[in-house]
Amino acid sequence: MIMKKTSIYLLVLVLFITAAGFIVLRFKNKENAAYGLLERKGPSAATKEWTTTRSYAASLEKTLEDHPGDPKASLALAALFIQESRVTGNHIYYDRAAMKYVNDVLRSDSLQFNALTYKALLYLSQHHFADGLAVAQKAQKINPYNAFIYGLLIDGYTEMGAYDSAVANADRMISIRPDIRSYSRVSYLREIHGDYPGAIEAMKMAVDAGAPGDEATEWSRVQLGHLYENTGDLKSAEMHYRIALEERTGYAPAFAGLARLSLASKDYPAAIGYYLRADSSLADFSFLEELSEVYRLSGQQALADRYADQVIEGLGRDAESGLKDENIGHYADRELAYAWLKKGNYEKALQHAQLEYDRRPGNIDVNETLAWVYYSRGEVAKALPYMEAALRTGTRNPGVLRHAGLIYAANGKKVVNF
Repeated sequence: MIMKKTSIYLLVLVLFITAAGFIVLRFKNKENAAYGLLERKGPSAATKEWTTTRSYAASLEKTLEDHPGDPKASLALAALFIQESRVTGNHIYYDRAAMKYVNDVLRSDSLQFNALTYKALLYLSQHHFADGLAVAQKAQKINPYNAFIYGLLIDGYTEMGAYDSAVANADRMISIRPDIRSYSRVSYLREIHGDYPGAIEAMKMAVDAGAPGDEATEWSRVQLGHLYENTGDLKSAEMHYRIALEERTGYAPAFAGLARLSLASKDYPAAIGYYLRADSSLADFSFLEELSEVYRLSGQQALADRYADQVIEGLGRDAESGLKDENIGHYADRELAYAWLKKGNYEKALQHAQLEYDRRPGNIDVNETLAWVYYSRGEVAKALPYMEAALRTGTRNPGVLRHAGLIYAANGKKVVNF
């Protein structure tokens, strides 16, 4: 019996060592994996920019092949992947790729400033806002005179609901380098504080500071259009969306802007067409979520459900990926809360809204989401304090104010200081 037990223990030990070795080998393979560009789809695949990007990536890959671990080439490739993620919407692959090269540099030098800024940027893009803010704060101590790091601090403080700190860092950023990045962030801070004229002025300056056709410039132009849209100037909004499409062929956010304008005039076929074109150019679940809503409003419930299911499945898959690889996890609970609301599953909506609130209870958008979930569940008294928190910056966003009006009215409150 003793011999039998000894044999079993030895067998278990061998299996454990084998499994552990496999895990270590798998981890090392991930660490040592090389990443390259994926082929683009849609109009952006036929641009001169794509040709230049591929050539630049090939030269960086050759440098790393000849000089493994070269920090300058590693960070340049990481920056290229971060931009490609933005252009294509393929965040899972490119976030993993960029983080790999950033971590390569940080393993050699844990205080390398540029590597820390890229790591903060990647965390923020994955909605790991607390982590991104912490890394940005670390980087700022190393180089307090860099404008880019203040942009990341602004983003982190804004998403965590520390708006006074965001404004203070915006002042520092624009004093160091007044450019498209700083102007666009000033615009957003003015917007969430209810200053639409000031937000429009700052976003105009952002557009003027950029090169026509660059992704950052046309993104700013679309944001400018959206500001006009929210203030009811739909002609100016349409003009900027169409200019963005002229400057950057097939630009998905501009198609989405035109879709919203078509929806506002109840031209459902046009809205559907624009959203489908946006989705074919850029992988972004927000387009599918809005497309689902258009199908619902136009009475095509089967298609509405189909796209809503795609959104829930896709967002859930992205979030779950973070359980397997910390470098690519993407929190999407606020988005999932709204997706489940549209499916009528209030329990799931509340679950995800509460998860997001637990991460960042000071953020006005998160409070608005939780308030609307409670209102949709018929728990109007529970909705009120969260909506009051959502209004604390003085936002004039029409969608938020519409929800606020319904919640205040349901609670018997006639006067709201909008």
